[in-house]
Amino acid sequence: MFFLLCTGVLGIVLLLIIGYLVKSRFSSRKDVPRDVVVLYQVGRGPRAPSISPFPLKLETFLRMAKIPYMNDHSSKFSSKQKTPWMEYNGVAVADSQFCIEHLKKETGKNANSHLTPDQEGVARAFQKLTEENLYWTMCSEMFGADTTAVKSVIPYRGLKLWLLLSFLRRVLRKEMWGHGIGRHTPDEIWSIAVGDMKALSHFIGDKAFLLGDEPCEADCAIFGMLTMMIEHMPTSRHERLIKGELTNLVSYCNRMKARYWPDWDQCVLTGKGYVNDSGKIYRFDD
Repeated sequence: MFFLLCTGVLGIVLLLIIGYLVKSRFSSRKDVPRDVVVLYQVGRGPRAPSISPFPLKLETFLRMAKIPYMNDHSSKFSSKQKTPWMEYNGVAVADSQFCIEHLKKETGKNANSHLTPDQEGVARAFQKLTEENLYWTMCSEMFGADTTAVKSVIPYRGLKLWLLLSFLRRVLRKEMWGHGIGRHTPDEIWSIAVGDMKALSHFIGDKAFLLGDEPCEADCAIFGMLTMMIEHMPTSRHERLIKGELTNLVSYCNRMKARYWPDWDQCVLTGKGYVNDSGKIYRFDD
């Protein structure tokens, strides 16, 4: 599929852009103290600490578990050609969830230790609903006929923006078709989104977090996804629904933000106190 995209002048330009973005994906940092995670991601977002829900999920987990880490915002890709990924004591791990599982095993820190087995099952089910179903409705919304929202998030303009959007739309349409959701009409996909968002809203209700007064691991994933709707999907139907009817989800995100992101304004590009934290080590009191 990749080589089919890369034909003609457009393909050459795309290859140059993509090659520049991923040319260092297999290199690793050598200046990292032991037991410090290196989190590789594509950089901060304009109104949230990431332009993608998965780096935000993983970074929130690191803060929740109080695991020391540093960001590398140089857009290096993993061996799976995806981001985010991490290195921990010389071991590279790709995929946000595999990163979390590896860290739980290596550090002994478990954000689900207060849950019963039944609650862990419910948490996993809602996380999968969010990441494996709701996420794809967001992709459909952002990269469908109306790309107004995504254009406001991608930090490029002119030809570079057009090339990147064209590439991403082709890739995502193929992935959505393979997933199955891309075989539905836009209205059918939106009905799936509404069902998923209402299920989350109804289940959380007036609870502080997904399963009660204390957050769990799944809250990191759900927070990351809902934050994208609130901050990085302006004018979209997802944003209108969550801010208009499902406002308890906005309140939920605000509680997660207050607990784990007191430095939010320093970690978003439009924040008054924004600083480039690439290479900064975050440490936490036990």
